[in-house]
Amino acid sequence: MPTHAEAITGSAAAHDFEVHRRALTGYCYRMLGSWFEAEDAVQETMVRAWRSADRLQAPEAMRSWLYRIATNVCLDALQSAKRRARPVDLGPASTADSVLDDGRPEAEWLEPAPDARVMPTGGDPAELAAARETLRLAFVAALQHLPPRQRAVLILREVLRWQASEVAELLDTSVASVNSALQRARATLDALDLDADRTSTSLDEDHQALFVQYVDAFERYDIAALVKLLRDDVEFSMPPYELWLEGPEQVAAWMLGKGAGCQGSRLLLTSANGCPAYGQYRPDPAGGHTPWALGVVRIEGGAITGITSFLDTKLFAAFGLPSHLDDGEPAPEGIAEVGAAAA
Repeated sequence: MPTHAEAITGSAAAHDFEVHRRALTGYCYRMLGSWFEAEDAVQETMVRAWRSADRLQAPEAMRSWLYRIATNVCLDALQSAKRRARPVDLGPASTADSVLDDGRPEAEWLEPAPDARVMPTGGDPAELAAARETLRLAFVAALQHLPPRQRAVLILREVLRWQASEVAELLDTSVASVNSALQRARATLDALDLDADRTSTSLDEDHQALFVQYVDAFERYDIAALVKLLRDDVEFSMPPYELWLEGPEQVAAWMLGKGAGCQGSRLLLTSANGCPAYGQYRPDPAGGHTPWALGVVRIEGGAITGITSFLDTKLFAAFGLPSHLDDGEPAPEGIAEVGAAAA
C-alpha cells in the first residue's frame, strides 16, 4: 500500500501544477503585498491541490481550479491582516535631519517581489509591459486600499484579463456582482491618482544607462554626481522607517549625514517590481561586505523619481543574492555588478 505522501505525489503526477507557480505567485503577491506571504500562499495552494487532485476531472479546468484555491487562501490570510503601505503613503515628507522613528512592524510594510519569480517569461512585449505596470510598488500599494474580494475581482479582470463570467464562477457569485465590485474598485484606484506615480514600462537603453550611472556614483560615493540623476521631486524611503525624503537636496544631505555609513558599499544588480534594483552590501568590520538593503529604483522620463531601500536582509535570498561578499570576490554568476554592467 502506498503511503499518504506517495498517494498525493502520484495523484499530482498527472497534473503539472508547477507550470502555474510563477503566475500564481504574481497573483498572490498583488493580493497580499508581501513576497513571503505570497510564497506561503502559493505553497499552501499547491498542497491543497495535490491533496484533492483526484477531483479534477477536466485538465483544461486546472488553471481556474488553482486560482480558486489561491484566492481562498489569500482571502483567509487577509481576514485579520492590516493594510500594507509605503512610507510615502503614511504622511508628509520629512527632512534629512529628522530623528529616525523606531520603525513599524514588518507586517505593515509593502515588500518588493523579484521579477525573476513573478514576471512572465517571453510573450508579447505589450503584455510584458502591462505586467510590469501592475507589479510596481505604487500599484500594489494602491491595491491594499481595496476590500479583499474587490481586490481579487480587479486583479482577475484587469490584470489577468479573465472574463466576468469566469470570475463570477470562481467567487461563487453573479456576473452583476463582479461588475459592481470592479466598478467600485476602479473608483477607489482613480481617487488615488496612480497616473501621477507612473513609471516607465520598459528599461530602455537610456534608462539602463542612467541606472548604471546611479549605481556607479553610489559605489564611488560621489553624491554630487548621484543627485544630478534625480528628478526635483524624487522620493527616497527606507522601510521599516516611516521617514521619507523628497528632493535631491534632502537625499544628498541624508547620504552625507546620517546615511554616510553606506560609503564603501558594493551593489549587485537585480530587478524588482518591474524596476531596476540592487542588493546593497556595506563594509563588514570583520572583512568583506555584508547585506544591508534591497534598493528599488523608479525611473521616468530620463530621471530617477524614486528610491526605496528595504532594510530587510531576508529579501536577499529571495532575489538569489549572496549572504556575504568577500574582498575581491567577483559577482555570482547571473548577478551583475556595476562595473560589468557598464562594460
